Amino acid sequence: MVLWVFGYGSLIWNPGFDFDEKLIGYIKDYKRVFDLACIDHRGTPEHPARTCTLEQSIGAICWGAAYCVSGGPEKEKLAMEYLERRECEYDSKTLVEFYTETDTSTPIVTGVIVFTSTPDKVSNKYYLGPAPLEDMARQIATATGPCGNNREYLFKLEKAMYDIEHEEEYVIELANEVRKQLELPEEVKTLLKPMISRVPLVKSHAHAASSTRQRVFAS
Repeated sequence: MVLWVFGYGSLIWNPGFDFDEKLIGYIKDYKRVFDLACIDHRGTPEHPARTCTLEQSIGAICWGAAYCVSGGPEKEKLAMEYLERRECEYDSKTLVEFYTETDTSTPIVTGVIVFTSTPDKVSNKYYLGPAPLEDMARQIATATGPCGNNREYLFKLEKAMYDIEHEEEYVIELANEVRKQLELPEEVKTLLKPMISRVPLVKSHAHAASSTRQRVFAS
């Protein structure tokens, strides 16, 4: 028995655990959304960051990376313990089928674990829910935590999707809106209060048009 984990956020470029194989591909009927609060990495309880989670959407696909851990039970245990600490704001683990471009009708791996979150603000205190693009961008542009700022997370995701040649319009649009927020004059920024949803402290894809095409992934 081996462990497979699907990454659709920072796990794409920074898995952080020992793995034996990495595949680029996608899962079906889910889309990536920035609806989850992060209060211990790139945000705080007073000003949470917005990070990726998945939303069920029939017909959608979500590109990312699947990691295989096949070094035995102890290695699998270490990987899961690390992931459960890192992904502590996700309250669910879902089993999904993973596809690659070589065969879009038959999954190449089944029983792949993906960390997800319950889309309910009552039962899931980390769920922020959707918001207008400008409000989300303002929050991402200003949130900062122990591991860095929120906008770096978004820009790295944008670049990671470019690197695997499956850019996503939603991610690009949000990143560009964050850049607009960062370019605002200081006197205007002071008038714009971040849209914050406080969290209590607790103990599509699109192909790259050309391999030579260049884009800017930072502010």
